[in-house]
Amino acid sequence: MKYTVITGASSGIGYETAIAFAARGKNLIVAARRKEQLEELKSEITRIYPDVDVVIRATDLSVSENAYKLYEGLQGYQIETWINNAGFGNFASVGQQDLDKISAMLHLNIESLTILSSLFVRDYSNVEGTQLINVSSGGGYTIVGNAITYCATKFYVSAFTEGLTHELNSQGALMQVKVLAPAATETEFAKRSFDISEFEYLGTVPKFHTAKEMAGFMLDLYDSDRVVGIVNGLTYEFQLRDTIFNYVASTR
Repeated sequence: MKYTVITGASSGIGYETAIAFAARGKNLIVAARRKEQLEELKSEITRIYPDVDVVIRATDLSVSENAYKLYEGLQGYQIETWINNAGFGNFASVGQQDLDKISAMLHLNIESLTILSSLFVRDYSNVEGTQLINVSSGGGYTIVGNAITYCATKFYVSAFTEGLTHELNSQGALMQVKVLAPAATETEFAKRSFDISEFEYLGTVPKFHTAKEMAGFMLDLYDSDRVVGIVNGLTYEFQLRDTIFNYVASTR
């Protein structure tokens, strides 16, 4: 049996992506901090798609050691697709940002994503049909005021993933590596970014997608041969593109 791994699957884009992949008959390994929400996700998928196997892994990937533990704990499974969706944002000026929160964000958005991507590539880069999809942001291609540190983490995700695509292509590897870059999406993102208990997108955010719509875009990217799936920040149109950043091939 082959499995699709989705981190940050307890809500939002990760939750809806799990349901979307289950609809394709994909067995799932879902990871997130909140075990109760993962159990609810498993129950929902089992109710609708009883033939799909759902494995739960409750873990806090803002602790980088847990990234190693998560991967090592999956050695008995054959993984077809790995989706690094776990991440959170922060809205505050650099001089006033909560550095404890920033530290956790750096560990999650950058460090754990890099560890999990590297381990998956190490084991599966030459396995036919494998894909690695890292979730960045429109803020991984455009710097947004009052979210500078968050955008910087997502610039890393975009550059790392695009660069990895070039590297594997130069090696003739079989794995496809892709990056999804959403714009505003109706999830728990805003609540955690602003450290508030409630946030209503409708009437507050001029344009946004639902998490279910973004999961649909995730499938569009999964099905394509393109590297980048990005939401246009002005039109909110979803675009499939080749790599965006300039790349200089190594001479060695």
